[in-house]
Amino acid sequence: MILSDKDINRIIEMSWEDRTPFDAIFMQFNLREDQVKELMKKELKFSSYKLWRERVENCKTKHQKIRNKEINRFKCKLQRPISNNKISKR
Repeated sequence: MILSDKDINRIIEMSWEDRTPFDAIFMQFNLREDQVKELMKKELKFSSYKLWRERVENCKTKHQKIRNKEINRFKCKLQRPISNNKISKR
């Protein structure tokens, strides 16, 4: 899959957001968690990648299966106008 620079930047942004699970990235960009990790490793400096990986491993909201059941959305109300997110409100 070929991603534009804009898409790569958005994936990186979504990956750093604690409330955005990998499922949201998959829905929008069709990238699995392992592919996101690979992209992050390629695009970030090694020290930034290490920080991100540590953060992801300790963040329960990045994985839909282990996140709090009360959190039933993965985007803020303002996200679409800001980023032209393709995921519609449910």
